[in-house]
Amino acid sequence: MLFLLLLTLTNAYLFEDNFDTDPFENDWVQSSWKKDSGEAGEFGWSAGTWFAEEDNKGLRTNQDAKFYAISKKIPTFNNEGKSLVFQLTVKNEQKIDCGGGYFKLFGDLDQEKFEGSSEYQIMFGPDICGYSTKRIHAIFNHKGKNLLINDGPDCETDEFTHVYTLEVEPNNTYRILVDGEDKSSGSMYDKWDFELPKEINDPDQSKPDDWVDEQEIDDPDSVKPDDWVEDEQIVDPDAEQPEDWDEEDDGEWEAPMIPNPDYKGPWRAERIPNPDYKGPWEHPKIPNPEYVHEENVYLRGDLKYVGMEVWQVKSGTIFDNILVTDDKEEAKKRRDELLDFYKAEEEAKKAFDEVEEEKKEEEADADITEDDADLDELEEEDSEDLDKDEL
Repeated sequence: MLFLLLLTLTNAYLFEDNFDTDPFENDWVQSSWKKDSGEAGEFGWSAGTWFAEEDNKGLRTNQDAKFYAISKKIPTFNNEGKSLVFQLTVKNEQKIDCGGGYFKLFGDLDQEKFEGSSEYQIMFGPDICGYSTKRIHAIFNHKGKNLLINDGPDCETDEFTHVYTLEVEPNNTYRILVDGEDKSSGSMYDKWDFELPKEINDPDQSKPDDWVDEQEIDDPDSVKPDDWVEDEQIVDPDAEQPEDWDEEDDGEWEAPMIPNPDYKGPWRAERIPNPDYKGPWEHPKIPNPEYVHEENVYLRGDLKYVGMEVWQVKSGTIFDNILVTDDKEEAKKRRDELLDFYKAEEEAKKAFDEVEEEKKEEEADADITEDDADLDELEEEDSEDLDKDEL
C-alpha cells in the first residue's frame, strides 16, 4: 500500500512508498539512459528468493552488469526550518560484490533522461565494491558540487534487509542510522566541505634548516663486537667432490653453501634519545583570506522527485520502504515496525538454505543413480558381446 499524506493538523509532510503495487503501475518512470546501448538493466517487482512475507515486494534489480535509473515525482517538500528524514530499506540477498544501493532526492528532473550526471540534492544509501568499498554514501549538493561525507560510516554487507536513515536538522546537524543505531552524527560543517578551511599554513613560514625532528639516533659509543657474524651462508665444510666428477665435462667443482649456524643477522647500533630533538615542527597558521561562512547548509530547496541510479555487477538488490518526512517520530515508528517485521527473514533464510541443501543432495543422489545405471548398461552390453564371441 502506498502512503502519501500531508498531515494538515500538524502541518507535517510524509511521503512513503512501500511498493505494495507494481512500480510501473504506480508512477515510477524508468529512464531511457543506456537503453540504446543495451546497458540498461531491467527492474522487477519481487520479494526475492526468500522473504519475511511473499507479498512484501520491493523494487528489484534483475540483470547483472547493468546500469539502473528510475524515479518518481513526489509532492514538493521544502525543509526550511524543518527536519528532513530520508529513509529506505536495502536487501542484498545476492551476496553483492560490486554495486550501489543508494537513492537520491531531486529538485527538477527530466525523468525520461535521468542519468548519473543529473543534478540532485541528496544521495544516500549503501555502496559496496570489493574489499575496499563498503560504506554509506551521504552526499549533499552545494553550489553545483557533490560533497561526499568525510570518513563516512560502513554499511551492512550481509544478505538481510537493513533500514538506512538520514536525518538533517535546521541547526545544520545530521544523523545517519542503520537499523535505528546511530552510526555517525554531529555538525554538517565537520563532515562535509561546505566551507574552505578557516586557517591555512602561513606561506611565508617554512621549517628551519637546523630543525631536528629525529627523536632517536644511533649511539655513537655503540661498536659492533669483533665476533659478530653477518654471513648468512658458508661453504659446507663436510662437502666432498664426487668421485665421478669430471672437470672437463662438469666444470670446476665448488662446494655447496649451507646456512651459517653462527649467523646473528645485520648488526645495528643501539638507539638513544636524540639530545638535539626539538619535537615535530608545526607550520604556523594564519586566517584564510578566502574563507567565507556558509549559512544554512541543511537547506535543500524544493524537493520534487525521488530516484535511484546505480551500477551493479551482480544484480538482485531489493529496495523498499522509501520515506521522506519532516516528522522524526513518525519515521522512527515506521522504522521500528520494519525492524520487527524483518526479524522473520532469519528463519526464512534458514528454511530456504535447508531446502536448497536437500535439492543438492537429491541431485547428487540422482547423478550417482544415473551413473550406476549407465555402468550396469555397459556391463550388460559387454556380457552380451562376450556371449556372442563364445558362440
